[in-house]
Amino acid sequence: MLLSVIIPCYNEEAVLRATYERLTNVLGEINEDYELVFVDDGSRDATQQILIELQLFDPHVRVLLLSRNFGHQIAVTAGLEEAAGAAVVIIDADLQDPPELIPKMIQLWSEGNEVVYGVRLEREGESRFKLWTAKAFYRLINRLSETKMPLDTGDFRLIDRKVVDVLNAMPERARFLRGMVSWAGFRQTALPYARAVRHAGESKYPLRKMVHFATDGIISFSLVPLKLAIWTGFLAIWIAVAGIIIAIIDRLTDKNLTRGWASLFVAVLFMGGVQLVSLGILGEYLGRIYTEVKRRPLYVVQNRLGFPASNATEKARRFEANA
Repeated sequence: MLLSVIIPCYNEEAVLRATYERLTNVLGEINEDYELVFVDDGSRDATQQILIELQLFDPHVRVLLLSRNFGHQIAVTAGLEEAAGAAVVIIDADLQDPPELIPKMIQLWSEGNEVVYGVRLEREGESRFKLWTAKAFYRLINRLSETKMPLDTGDFRLIDRKVVDVLNAMPERARFLRGMVSWAGFRQTALPYARAVRHAGESKYPLRKMVHFATDGIISFSLVPLKLAIWTGFLAIWIAVAGIIIAIIDRLTDKNLTRGWASLFVAVLFMGGVQLVSLGILGEYLGRIYTEVKRRPLYVVQNRLGFPASNATEKARRFEANA
């Protein structure tokens, strides 16, 4: 059996050699053939050079060099399309998710589970704000989406080849892989663990990227924001009707009542806000439809190192700059 391990990398020069060493130590003890699929997502430091050196040194290493930074989820997607294993493990290069759990994942997979996902019991070294927003996000998306996703999980997981094939057949550009895996179904089980402090370097998910990632997740798996615009519009109508009734009562009971500008001003602001929010929600969905219909490749490959010649992916999904 061949096991594929996908490691997306972006400016990971400080931790990359330690990641390689821990992975090879763990995988060398499982008595199975394996490949390490490193995907360099347009790094600007020495990550690319280190990966080239590792590939020259170790035939188990495969390196996919993307032409620029396409984002973490696209980098993982590129790895999934290149991975040849009967089972595929996704793990970040920062060593917050311990490679030592991979043998346990393989054991659970051998028991008939097609997906084994890590559940973070502890997240050492992360701020209270990040912990709170992460918990709030997963609970919010489960309330909004018809596809229920396990709480407090990341992309650290083992997935069976049949699940990988389903993911590779899904054409959307806004990738939210943990939601896509949940949508695919199959037999899934949790593996609780304590997440460690980042081994070196810094987080690649600042607040701006976290918000963008959360937006992708919610919009990709829920139509509730569109319905919310309708509900807000109905609420505005009922408030307006209530205001008309109150105005009629006031006029009948106090004929000398002089109407002020405040109520009109508030009403205009409220309706304007409702309209702008509704247009914004519609624009977000429309923009994603526009992105989908352009049918651009998900990513551009600058170079492929260490892959068998027969290991070619669907050209519609990518573009090889050196082809």
